[in-house]
Amino acid sequence: MSKLVKILAFNGSLRADSWNYKLVRIAGQGAEQAGAEVSYLHLNELPMPLFSEELEAEQGMPPNAKKFKELLKAHDGFLIASPEYNSSITAALKNAIDWASRAEPGDAMLAAFKGKTALIMSASPGALGGLRGLVHLRAILGNISVMVLPEQHALIQAHKQFDSDGKLVDEEIQEKILGLGRRLTEVCAKLIRE
Repeated sequence: MSKLVKILAFNGSLRADSWNYKLVRIAGQGAEQAGAEVSYLHLNELPMPLFSEELEAEQGMPPNAKKFKELLKAHDGFLIASPEYNSSITAALKNAIDWASRAEPGDAMLAAFKGKTALIMSASPGALGGLRGLVHLRAILGNISVMVLPEQHALIQAHKQFDSDGKLVDEEIQEKILGLGRRLTEVCAKLIRE
């Protein structure tokens, strides 16, 4: 009997009306269409202090960082949409990854990332759609043992792309983003097949 694929869909932006959160929700719908169980997280729901080894030594992992790490561990794959800040990923996303990468008692190093599969995307008002940030995100995830699928999407002129319901106005792009969620689900299903 095959196991249900579990996908965590989250954004790298703290902005309440994040285009990247809207984008990753569409991809998550595609994953649901393919039979996955999808959990959605807006990164601003789990505020975390900046990573510091001294803070970690004094207080341990902050509660929201621990929640984020546990969410990562509980899912087979990740759909991540992050804007590009100064040609890289956001500080909030990098900080969350840094906290989640830490080993805790009884936990192996990179326990939240090893054996996981991710599909990445971005949305930006600019002409490149956040593409330069995806290069860095792909490198970071790859270096912490996440298999990042080659498919990705950088949504340009994001401020013009969504209707009032959060759907993409261009049906072809909408279908492509749904397809990204389906693709991640298909790959995860093959990898976890018993």
